[in-house]
Amino acid sequence: MVRRLIIGISGASGFQYGVKALELLRAQDIETHLVVSKGAEMARASETAYARDEVYALADFVHPIGNIGACIASGTFKTDGMLVAPCSMRTLASVVHGFGDNLLTRAADVVLKERRRLVLMVRETPLNLAHLDNMKRVTEMGGVVFPPVPAMYRKPQTADDIVAHSVAHALSLFGIDTPDSAEWQGMAD
Repeated sequence: MVRRLIIGISGASGFQYGVKALELLRAQDIETHLVVSKGAEMARASETAYARDEVYALADFVHPIGNIGACIASGTFKTDGMLVAPCSMRTLASVVHGFGDNLLTRAADVVLKERRRLVLMVRETPLNLAHLDNMKRVTEMGGVVFPPVPAMYRKPQTADDIVAHSVAHALSLFGIDTPDSAEWQGMAD
């Protein structure tokens, strides 16, 4: 059976999280389905040097944001779930309130209704009450709220180290191990 993971990249700052997920998954035997929001395309252009085609080439399949008839919009299309990296507060709110008005939010809705794993790397600070309420609601619905908080105990040397560790940890929630997901062995005595 083919393992499949949907990668959604929404319009929050941190486009690099989605790219890193695709890079780490290339070394795995996991089929990736990518959907990128319009806001994410703006973030890619303003935050990174990545060309659109360069990012899209990392995925096995790329689905246009407006194609709500794509395979990932149906529960009969079996996946291990979906990682939204990064996840904007707008995307979070849309998922919580069932607005499947684009393929990213429709795919997330399908993942939840099929009781599959949905991991949202939410990116915003500070948080207001609506953000917190939406995080609570999506958790109650079965989603996992996973803010990409740096793990300084790993003594990261670069921003990429921080991004890689956060994404590797998020992927571990799907049972996917990567070289960047080494277990904490505790402090030396």
